[in-house]
Amino acid sequence: MRFCSQTRSLKRPMDSNYLLVVTTTDNRRDADILAQALVEKRLAACAQIEGPITSTYWWQGKLENGEEWKCSFKTSVAHYTELETELTQIHPYDTPEILVFPIINGSKEYLSWMDEQLR
Repeated sequence: MRFCSQTRSLKRPMDSNYLLVVTTTDNRRDADILAQALVEKRLAACAQIEGPITSTYWWQGKLENGEEWKCSFKTSVAHYTELETELTQIHPYDTPEILVFPIINGSKEYLSWMDEQLR
């Protein structure tokens, strides 16, 4: 019940200018390259790398299990198209996972900081 009461107190649910974009890669070096490139170009205010994680998935008709690193990028709706284009170009996978989640709320100070970084 605690989650439900917190959700009702959100000021602007679903009216978001900010996004969390997630992808994975099969090694830390590539994750670092993606993070550096997107933050350096100011397409992401921040990149976070987690891993290793284990992924299980179908690829080319075969069930695969692999070690991956998850990369999360905090960006704005205005920067998303360019971020996706750049991510697709530099990502080592043929078909990279690119998932987008709206950031429905956050501290005013942090969101202002994101705006400053995404110029």
